[in-house]
Amino acid sequence: MENSKYPQFTFTWIGGLVLLAGLVAGTMVVSFFNVFWMFAFKENLQYKDWFFMLTNAAGFLTAIAFFDFFIVRRTTGKKLNFNFSPTNFYTYLLIFPMMIGMMFISEFITSQIPTTGPFFGKYYEFFSRLMDQLTLNPVVMIITAVICAPIFEEIIFRGIIQKGLMNKGVKPWKAIVFASIIFGLVHGNPWQLVGAVLLGCVLGLVYYKTKSLLLPMLLHGFNNLCSTILIIYTKNESFSDAFKISEWMILTIGIVLFSLFYYLFTRKYKVHYSEI
Repeated sequence: MENSKYPQFTFTWIGGLVLLAGLVAGTMVVSFFNVFWMFAFKENLQYKDWFFMLTNAAGFLTAIAFFDFFIVRRTTGKKLNFNFSPTNFYTYLLIFPMMIGMMFISEFITSQIPTTGPFFGKYYEFFSRLMDQLTLNPVVMIITAVICAPIFEEIIFRGIIQKGLMNKGVKPWKAIVFASIIFGLVHGNPWQLVGAVLLGCVLGLVYYKTKSLLLPMLLHGFNNLCSTILIIYTKNESFSDAFKISEWMILTIGIVLFSLFYYLFTRKYKVHYSEI
């Protein structure tokens, strides 16, 4: 791997601070631009549908750029670079059903989290209002959730954090779980945390086995596309409500799908690729 075009950087708490600093810097730049726009044109861009998308993109881009310039180039002498190679078609036939299975499982677990009560009730109302604002413009929502989020988030959580931990010598399963937990926590609410952690583990496993960041990006986009369609047409993210079946049936189907295709992907066919 000494001659690999992919830098063998590591991820530590310093790298985490650099990512956080880049995220803050990017969002601050957008906020300052909004302040300038308010003074110059008497218009608050925060009320625009696309402003949230712009803020997210700026934050993620600067976070990745900060990590590249302050960590990767200084420690490896190379620029941040990832493998985005596609794999054979059979691999996709294994990973997408496995992902669907985990999506069903995570829905069942998420449905057990209370949405009423002194704490969860008010928090859920705030979360619901926020989601309603994000769905006002379906086009912006699709661009944000299905295109931008999978690209930026997979680069950070799988490409930087997970890979950096494995380069540091952390066992792959620990790196996958650690990156997935952080991925869940940054969503900032218990209803998305569980699903993000579980789905993050699948994304991390696929990345570890295939060595291509393209596949977790596609899976992430597929998951978000399904959620977006459910929100737009059913006003919630429930497969159970959409298919008119019980959550227990969703759980059962999810366990069968995930178990079968996890076995095929990791045990029977042992799909594995290497970086060059």
